[in-house]
Amino acid sequence: MSTEEKRLTIKEKFSYGLGDFGNGFMFDMGQIYLLKFYTDVFGIPAAVAGSIFLITKIFDAFMDPIAGAVIDGRKTDAEKGKFRRIMFLSSIVLGLLSVFVFLSPHMSTTAKIIFAYLTYMAWGVGYSFTNVPYGALGAAMTQNPVDRASLASWRQAGSLGALLITSVIVIPLVKQFDDPQVAWPAVVALTSVIGITAFYFTYKNCKEVVVAKKISSEKQFSVKAMARSVFTNKPLLALIFMTIFTISAYNIKSAMLIYYCQYNLGDISLMPYISFITIGCSCLGITVIPRLTKKFGKKNTALIGFAISTIADLINFVIPGDLITFTILASIAFVGISIPNGVTWAFVSDAIDYGEWKTGERREGITYSFFNFSRKIAQSLSGFASGIGLSLVGYVPNVQQSAQSLLGIKGLLLLYPVITIFCAGLVVKFLYGLSDDRHGQIVEEINTRSI
Repeated sequence: MSTEEKRLTIKEKFSYGLGDFGNGFMFDMGQIYLLKFYTDVFGIPAAVAGSIFLITKIFDAFMDPIAGAVIDGRKTDAEKGKFRRIMFLSSIVLGLLSVFVFLSPHMSTTAKIIFAYLTYMAWGVGYSFTNVPYGALGAAMTQNPVDRASLASWRQAGSLGALLITSVIVIPLVKQFDDPQVAWPAVVALTSVIGITAFYFTYKNCKEVVVAKKISSEKQFSVKAMARSVFTNKPLLALIFMTIFTISAYNIKSAMLIYYCQYNLGDISLMPYISFITIGCSCLGITVIPRLTKKFGKKNTALIGFAISTIADLINFVIPGDLITFTILASIAFVGISIPNGVTWAFVSDAIDYGEWKTGERREGITYSFFNFSRKIAQSLSGFASGIGLSLVGYVPNVQQSAQSLLGIKGLLLLYPVITIFCAGLVVKFLYGLSDDRHGQIVEEINTRSI
């Protein structure tokens, strides 16, 4: 491994953030709009649509370690690096698959369900080979703790920027078309082009300076070696449990907001405005991450964010709430959750260093893929909970909802995140033991070994 510390430029940080910006233009379409597309345009029952999210995301989760093993076995190219080229090429495939997911061919209900499963599973494979190398790239760009916190902020800024734009522009663009079956793939094609372009700038401007030895072919797909990398890495295991809770909360918020606007607030056109305000305000959380981590450390910074989000959502659920009150409290909750979501990326890079210190092998791909595994599990749970939850509360598409259904939609949007984010805080508080000072000692020991 290179022992020379390299401080990152603003251009490199911005370009790395563009990766998650591009990722969001393809990923967010599925998380925010796909359930709505399945139930209201493609004509798949809500409970079945929820099961599609559950099963395909579990399939995707198991694809991540395979992608990680393939990437770890790649030889580092002096010019193109180990992660950047495969990330960019896979993003092109991911963009094409994103369009296919939103196609709605005329066929029987059974055939529609099969089509949805196949296209969304294929999309998940493309996502694994795009997102795993992108995540591993951050750990390869620097080991400096300040720069890592900054990279985490830029990445979260890119993610929120994409979420902000897609939340605001997609519904108005779809409404420009007379036929929603034409509108959705056309709009997704546009967002995919933007996403691929953003990944190109990440590929072009980010460099890999922390270079590990190539993993031998015997160990590349060794279950024993992979298990050793994961199950001896206590910080990684804590992050996995934390992420299952936080991402499921974050995604169910995104998926349910469109239903809440249409039925509880009475106007689906409110969604772009509410999203603009809430997500725009959450950018405040990003800007303070470097300062908070410097003052309180990454762990305490995450706990502060969890507390803000939980309290705001709980109040929002309990009080009757009009449009203005709902938007204000939702904005505060988004500010809160944006803080630990940003810090998480620095946590993962630290866990990669910890794994190398513990095992003697630097396995960015496997470490990040198992972290991403937990994200996929969380996504499957939130998608399943959304579909099943809507079914249980008696949701019927495109009609006036009952009082029970309206309360159920509000509970899925607000109360579910309260419970899961509180659990995430408990995990970080009691199970994540890698302090910033201890991480600095570990990096020094790793660099001493390589001399």
